[in-house]
Amino acid sequence: MSGTLNKVMLIGHLGEDVKMHYFDKTNCVGRFSLATNETYTSKQTNERITNTEWHNIVVRNKAAEICEKYLSKGDKVYIEGRIKTRKWTDDKGIDRYSTEIQCTDFTFLTTKSESQENASNQEQSSTNPNPNSAGPEQNEGV
Repeated sequence: MSGTLNKVMLIGHLGEDVKMHYFDKTNCVGRFSLATNETYTSKQTNERITNTEWHNIVVRNKAAEICEKYLSKGDKVYIEGRIKTRKWTDDKGIDRYSTEIQCTDFTFLTTKSESQENASNQEQSSTNPNPNSAGPEQNEGV
């Protein structure tokens, strides 16, 4: 094979709301962290262990504005893109590196409205621990 491939596909949950940075009227960048989990059972302790990996996601221009509008912390999203490592110099003159996922495509797996519905459902279930005790009476066998 003579070619190369730099492609990433992730499904995870936003660790924060999308942070926007505008350069001018037409160019902007959105950034957010994405958590992916790996769960396995330890053979020594028979305990379920979950490891979380955090990814820095970068999305540009119109796509960034769409992400900002429809995504919020905790939402589940499918991200497709490529890995990019940036080199930069900090205040003390030390070279630093950041690895990011440059997003080229995405699919919302939950939306803000679904997140709000889930939050309100959780709120209702915490205030009413027995959901069968509330509501209209049901007539069985009639």
